[in-house]
Amino acid sequence: MLTKAFIPYGGYYSSPFARWQGSFANENAIVLGANTAKRWCEEKQWDPAMLDYLFLGITVGQHYVFYGSTWAAHMMGAGHIPGVTVMQACSTSTTCIFQAGMGVETGMLDTPFLLAADRCSNGPHTIWPNPKGPGGQVESEDWVMDHFGFDPSAKGAMIQTAENVAGEVGITREQCDEVALRRYQQYVDALADDRAFQKRYMFPVEIQVSRKKTISVEADEGVMETTAEGLARLRPVLPDGAHTFGSQTHPADGNIGMLVTTRERAKELSSDPGIDVQVVSYGHHRTKKGFMAMAVVPACQMALDKAGVDIADVKVIKTHNPFAANDVYMAGEMGIDVMGFNNYGSSLVFGHPQGPTAARCIIEGIEEAAILGGGYVLFGGCAAGDTAGALLLKIG
Repeated sequence: MLTKAFIPYGGYYSSPFARWQGSFANENAIVLGANTAKRWCEEKQWDPAMLDYLFLGITVGQHYVFYGSTWAAHMMGAGHIPGVTVMQACSTSTTCIFQAGMGVETGMLDTPFLLAADRCSNGPHTIWPNPKGPGGQVESEDWVMDHFGFDPSAKGAMIQTAENVAGEVGITREQCDEVALRRYQQYVDALADDRAFQKRYMFPVEIQVSRKKTISVEADEGVMETTAEGLARLRPVLPDGAHTFGSQTHPADGNIGMLVTTRERAKELSSDPGIDVQVVSYGHHRTKKGFMAMAVVPACQMALDKAGVDIADVKVIKTHNPFAANDVYMAGEMGIDVMGFNNYGSSLVFGHPQGPTAARCIIEGIEEAAILGGGYVLFGGCAAGDTAGALLLKIG
């Protein structure tokens, strides 16, 4: 349990998430993320010189990722600080926040910054030498699609892990469709009053198309309207499976930024000094091979147990739910209403750029809790390799 790590209220942003092969498809995710973070700091009148460490969360290789964290810091205007690059698939930013919090807790760090950026679009194609290849043949790997399609430990695709869980516990196609429809309706709530909820945290991305033309992407791109009738018409992704393309997430591109610091510094930098955002505890787990969704529950329970908090005491729950069965399973195991969490959106609807996904969910959870007058926020999400990460925060 942490006691000294805080996030300034408003000390974070998420870019819009752009659909796969959309507006961000040709941008280096590190450059786009660093430039967006720099513009955001300028708008807040924050001097990057105050930062003392950078956690770069990224999972899909980009040009110069070898220098990722220090290069990003330089582009942000914080070229004086060291950093580390963290890759943990969908749990990347969850772990980055916790590591930044641990740095503050131990006194090693004072004002670390998290930048998580990924571009699933136009992913790299890796060529590996094969000394035994006849005629100088090589081995190749599509960084994104090959990894979505095959886990070398479980020997199957991501979608198969969700179907394994659905089959073992009896989650039906109808349940998945109902959850997918509810999640879309919750996302639509975030669009009310000219996107009032999203504008609490979302920061536009600028893309230079040419020397004379720059475009601004201000809202999510690629969210599909969802109806019960439309879901019912879709075929299962796998034969006789519980999931269609309407009840699973889609690859996307985007970035997020977040500052973690001491309580005193957080109050100085907060857009509302009356609101504390405390990083309380972290949980992790790895479940049996090929059953990824099951890992989320014990990870969440670990985070709760570390803090001595019961699930009934949590005000806001957010999840990374690449498949609708994830939420159905979690709700059943933890005794909560599957229709009652993930208000205002989730990765099932707005997409999954990998590294920044969890942090966007956490940011939305902070804002929802602030609207509700404070309370505990629990985030839990699965990650490749049948693992999961969870984070508990206290807003007050």
